[in-house]
Amino acid sequence: MYLDTFDIKSWQKWMPTSLFCGITTNPILAERAGLFYPTINWRSKMTIADELNVKEFHVQIPSCDQEAISFAAQRKDEAENFKLKLVIKVPLTKEGVRLVPELKKMGLSVLMTACYNAKQYIIADAIGADYIAPYYGRMEESGLDAFHHLSQMKDFANYSDNKCKILVASIRCVDQIAKLAAKGHLYFTIAPHIADELVNDDLTIEAVAEFNAAALKVEI
Repeated sequence: MYLDTFDIKSWQKWMPTSLFCGITTNPILAERAGLFYPTINWRSKMTIADELNVKEFHVQIPSCDQEAISFAAQRKDEAENFKLKLVIKVPLTKEGVRLVPELKKMGLSVLMTACYNAKQYIIADAIGADYIAPYYGRMEESGLDAFHHLSQMKDFANYSDNKCKILVASIRCVDQIAKLAAKGHLYFTIAPHIADELVNDDLTIEAVAEFNAAALKVEI
């Protein structure tokens, strides 16, 4: 499980629970958190993540040109001061694909992001990407059969030598996680409000309240 947010308060709330092994970020999440991507102090953010025992920290390149390589190299240098593993997120475009060999030569882990089609798993796996992130909720909202596409991707992964991991993103509700997990999907990145939905169950809360009431009863 990964926490999909750039909100520091959400990191501080959820990472100590050990429910999440990593944090995923991108320029849109940065904007939502009130950050301007070109001026982010990445060392400061990595310091906070490292103090919270984040195992993986996913950072998206800001473009798909040679400036992206410099950006990734800078983040790599910064990450070497911490225990966390840096994963560079690259869009699944022709330009993005061309960057991957150089990123891999640098020893970086790579996630191919903005996936909308099962065929894109073939690309990510062939170029040696460590992860691919299909946008499940957005796929459904675009009229695509998201479940079918992810089922095909899981079949591809079962026969892959590279074993590119499918990190399901754009989750809209816990039922989607349960449906996909039942079919063998193991990796999910979710927003904080989905995390709240995941750990809360009305019947469980009711049962615990009954336990607590019984425990506090006074014998007469």
